[in-house]
Amino acid sequence: MNMIKYITTTLLLLLILKVGFAQQTAIYPKVTGYFSILQPLTTYKDGSFTSNFGNVYVIAFPFGVNLIKSDSFGISFEVAPAIRTEKNISKVNSVLFHPGAMFRFKHGFTFIGRMAFETSGRFGVTPVFNQVIKKGKDASLFVSVPFPVRFGNGLPASIGTGLQLGVSF
Repeated sequence: MNMIKYITTTLLLLLILKVGFAQQTAIYPKVTGYFSILQPLTTYKDGSFTSNFGNVYVIAFPFGVNLIKSDSFGISFEVAPAIRTEKNISKVNSVLFHPGAMFRFKHGFTFIGRMAFETSGRFGVTPVFNQVIKKGKDASLFVSVPFPVRFGNGLPASIGTGLQLGVSF
């Protein structure tokens, strides 16, 4: 009888230790998605800055899928339709196809190097600095600052910046 108590106690103790000290490891690859709102702020081209809050107003709605390969790397596929309002006329101005590589760091910070292909005929790259600001069980709130660099379509090269707020799930 004492032997059964000893074995039972030992097994329970091992189980408690295993559960108590088990580390949660992420299983990769995993797929996540997101939806966001992007507010372009300024653009620099032809030696001058233009604001998004003048005669023309643009807003975009990026959404995408991330294939996360590890704690430090993933691939992102983003589509971002942009609505342009000028002279009281609003229309979908362009759709941006935005694939990229995600370099993930500690504390929810991610750098994303994206290629950019716009249906308006522009193309280029977009370095994006991304930070999770509120991590939840099923969803997280993030903020990003993109720096789009664009070429093509008979227009001068440009670089801009914006502010993106979104939810990943």
